[in-house]
Amino acid sequence: MKQVKTKAPKQSKPPQAETAASTSWKRVQLARHPQRPFALDYIEKIFTEFTEVHGDRAFGDDHATLSGFAYLDDQPVVVIGQQKGRDTKENIRRNFGMPHPEGYRKAMRVMKMAEKFKKPIITFIDTPGAYPGLGAEERGQAEAIARNLLEMAKLRTPVIAVVIGEGGSGGALGIGVANKVLMMENSIYSVISPEGCAAILWNDREMIQQASDVLRLTAPDLLSFKIVDDIVPEPEGGAHLDHDQAAQNLKKALIKTLGPLLELSPTALEAQRYEKFRAMGVFQEK
Repeated sequence: MKQVKTKAPKQSKPPQAETAASTSWKRVQLARHPQRPFALDYIEKIFTEFTEVHGDRAFGDDHATLSGFAYLDDQPVVVIGQQKGRDTKENIRRNFGMPHPEGYRKAMRVMKMAEKFKKPIITFIDTPGAYPGLGAEERGQAEAIARNLLEMAKLRTPVIAVVIGEGGSGGALGIGVANKVLMMENSIYSVISPEGCAAILWNDREMIQQASDVLRLTAPDLLSFKIVDDIVPEPEGGAHLDHDQAAQNLKKALIKTLGPLLELSPTALEAQRYEKFRAMGVFQEK
């Protein structure tokens, strides 16, 4: 009997007119702006006495991931961030903000220290995604991210995550399981990049603006879905135009958000975080 090969039907393309001036795509471009404040910029402007912790005690030190102890005004905290570079040389060193598994393991090592010493954790998410290279896969990239999801869900100390630029898929979620998730006004948070979405759905790079729209990756979209808890306003035109004002806005939001969390017991913090993420994706059909 002759076998007949069939191809999966392609997704139909959305009308071009609907996204001719895509607001979502404009925010993608702002989130990726090379002069946008990165994690180190916010750390230097918001916190004092930042002392960096290096290495995962297993393989090495990942330069795409920062971690350490600092003060938010008088409150001691642990800070973890994903760091990009300003130029080619720095981007190569930082691996374009794409962490290796040792970056996630370093982050978890410091989170466990924070839990032990009862320090709140603040994470800065800014990555196109976890690094998908051969070495990273050999060293357990997927396992490292999965382990972080499991362990972060059980942390008995306050956790606040802030999407400051790009929040790309599991690479972002690996430090994003928090009691409260904030987004900078022009940041993005998505399961895949618009380029990847356009390639998979339509096999057409020209569809990236339409992909940005259908992904619903902007801060207002995600706030409406209750994926994030608050939007931090940026200076007019974007955070890249005024780093100081962007940092000042974020510092106010962090202090406001952290206060109520500090009043919760460890058990309540764990339960609140669990319920928050369990409720995502729940819907009712009429």
